[in-house]
Amino acid sequence: MQYIRKITKKILPLYGLCPLLITFIVNCLAYGGAKLIAGNWKHYCMETVLDQRIPFLPWTLAIYLGCYLFWIVNYVIIAGGEREEVDRFFLADVMSRIICFALFLALPTTNHRPVISENGFWNLGMKFLYTVDSAENLFPSIHCLTSWFCFIGVRRRKGIPKWYRFFSAAAAVAVFLATLTTKQHVIVDVVGGVLLSEGCFFLSGCGKAAELYGKLMDALLSCFSSRREVKSRSAWKSYKRTAQKSGSEAFGKCKAGKKQQQI
Repeated sequence: MQYIRKITKKILPLYGLCPLLITFIVNCLAYGGAKLIAGNWKHYCMETVLDQRIPFLPWTLAIYLGCYLFWIVNYVIIAGGEREEVDRFFLADVMSRIICFALFLALPTTNHRPVISENGFWNLGMKFLYTVDSAENLFPSIHCLTSWFCFIGVRRRKGIPKWYRFFSAAAAVAVFLATLTTKQHVIVDVVGGVLLSEGCFFLSGCGKAAELYGKLMDALLSCFSSRREVKSRSAWKSYKRTAQKSGSEAFGKCKAGKKQQQI
């Protein structure tokens, strides 16, 4: 049991667990809350002529729904990264959801969905999707936003193989296309999702915003964990300073020893 706990903590440390849970909660509140509030408001369609020319491909439902697995895997990988990277990423994610909520209320959108008369596995799947997921909260596309965040979180991550970074980029683009070919979104929704993710990630790296967010996560985590389990930012910085100091001292001693040998 202890071995399993050690492996789990190595994959997903405690300092990454809390931001991961907060992201999930904020996402649900933003999406579901906007539907409850603006469900009966006037909605606007931003479909263009180009959108109308995009074919309806029911089989791309596999990509549209399969991306949930892609999200889970990448977000867990990202949550297991270096502390500073984790804080910056999840701050950007939460910021994007709050902005999405504001946009869903400020500009409620909808689109024109095709009438599916034929049967078949994929057509029945699309009918079910249209039944459970109403055409609301479209701009920006949370599907595209989250998929691009999955790429942002690994594109410069040390230790992640290049092939997986390329895969993450390709998977995100595949999701973009699937949102269009399932007629769940229009082009402007896709563009809005990508721009919002990049913008929030840029802002989260400015100043000490990510550091403050990390301290907030530590405070929340300390409410449910013992102090010994919480890897606080101050402890992390202290560890880094000690390691750097020890490394410098060792290097200095090594250099002095070489000089004595030469003499």
